Amino acid sequence: MTADAQIPTYEEFMARFRVEDITDLLAGDLRTGLNACYECCDRHAQPGRVALYWEGKDGQRATYTFAELQELSARFANFLRAQGVQPGDRVAGLLPRIPELLVVILGTWRAGAVYQTLFTAFGPKAIEYRVGRSEAKLVVTDEANRSKLDGVAGLPAVMTIVRGGEAPAGDFNFHTELDRQSASFEPVMRTGEDPFMLLFTSGTVGLAKGVAVSLKALPAFYAYMRFAMDVRDDDAYWNVADPGWAYGLYYAITGPLLMGHATTLYEGPFTAESTYRMLQKYKITNLAAAPTAYRLLMSGGAERASTIKGQLRVANSAGEPLNPEVIRWFEQNVGCLICDQYGQTELGMVVCNYHALRHQIHPGSMGLPMPGFRMLTVDEQLREVEPGQVGQVAIDRPQSPLFWFQGYWQQDTPAFKQHYYLTGDTAEVGPDGCFTFVGRADDIITSAGYRIGPFDVESCLIEHPAVAESAAVGKPDPERTELVKAYVVLRPGYTASPELADELQQYVKQRLSAHAYPREIEFVDALPKTPSGKIQRFILRKQEVDKARPAGSE
Repeated sequence: MTADAQIPTYEEFMARFRVEDITDLLAGDLRTGLNACYECCDRHAQPGRVALYWEGKDGQRATYTFAELQELSARFANFLRAQGVQPGDRVAGLLPRIPELLVVILGTWRAGAVYQTLFTAFGPKAIEYRVGRSEAKLVVTDEANRSKLDGVAGLPAVMTIVRGGEAPAGDFNFHTELDRQSASFEPVMRTGEDPFMLLFTSGTVGLAKGVAVSLKALPAFYAYMRFAMDVRDDDAYWNVADPGWAYGLYYAITGPLLMGHATTLYEGPFTAESTYRMLQKYKITNLAAAPTAYRLLMSGGAERASTIKGQLRVANSAGEPLNPEVIRWFEQNVGCLICDQYGQTELGMVVCNYHALRHQIHPGSMGLPMPGFRMLTVDEQLREVEPGQVGQVAIDRPQSPLFWFQGYWQQDTPAFKQHYYLTGDTAEVGPDGCFTFVGRADDIITSAGYRIGPFDVESCLIEHPAVAESAAVGKPDPERTELVKAYVVLRPGYTASPELADELQQYVKQRLSAHAYPREIEFVDALPKTPSGKIQRFILRKQEVDKARPAGSE
């Protein structure tokens, strides 16, 4: 961390921090009324102020101003109103990183509706579950992803983005419909308790859980971007995370636009070469990504890294613990500090190493609590754990004015215990208050920054006629942190073979998700279980950890 004396220390900042310092930056009021589109677009719509720098997968480039997005979002909001979409209704987007994504998100918010994100790697099974649970009134997609909606039961109206030509029969044509609409639409006011986004996060003992993000989250998003990421007016900002997931939706779309700052979207595939090219081409000074992306940049070698040395001012990492050797390599070869930061879909980012505040950074540490959150670790009896001891990371909800999570969508929230929210992650708190990640308290698999629920994988596998039982666990992997491995018990009449393993992999990949399918399958005669019949994934997971441990190590 820089030693610039003009930068306040963490302790100095926290001593004078007031939540009102952030909430007062909003144009609206969390109690009496505000609109996310107005906060993230309209109030920044000065002539020429850029909101988006975009590059397509084939090299196309485009720049959109806040004023242009204001007009386009009004047209989309008018379309929604014409279709009977009411404030609070859900509008789903199965969209890649294209400019129309911002139009759909902002237009949905302008109408007072809730934007539901769908990751483009999802297959029909994952889409059907999420759209059905949210009761979305409309799904917006593009030509490349339209076929994934075929066969989805209970599918609502579909709007397809086509580049010339006609939309599929029965679908609304995105650009044709927008051209018919008025460019004027008064933003619908909502309160801080009302949701404006809906995501689904992976679970361990059930299907994915809905997380409705209330407008109260806006100040928390701003605080993270301002103090942890240190996004400045003159930064060229790029968050490489996909907006189909929380880190991308919160901090590649919502956060920068809320600040009136331009964001960068790249539709193409991520390779070391394409990432370095984007960094140079757009003169990126503030970067956000998962550790997988930084390891990818490392794979390009020191000579390639030297091409951006001195250009990148700060870098931020989230999604999984960042290896200390990555931090050291980046500082040496790029001349830039990567700050590791921790959060969840339910929370946003809540424990951070800060670029805009001075404090001691310990490589491998999650950092210090975000302003507006009282973070602590607790034992199984919910007693606060002493420094130096391992406990579950928790949030004291009454003492956390920026905490916005209200519970899972239309279901119980076991993570609420007494006045705490329990994250399911374990950590050790040092004498200086820094949190160091220890592990998951449950069976969530973290692969390349994605959180994957084993139950989702298992429930998909069990639908294959060859599978009697299955268990999915995370296997240690040097590039992805973990990869999904499935243990499979076959039904009578089926024989284990490499061909069947490949068939099962493709089955999950096509029906569930391209990022969550098991990259390894091991056929077994039986799975370890408790006396009551519950699968003991931790035994299988420990087997994989033991196999990965170097010979002779403890």
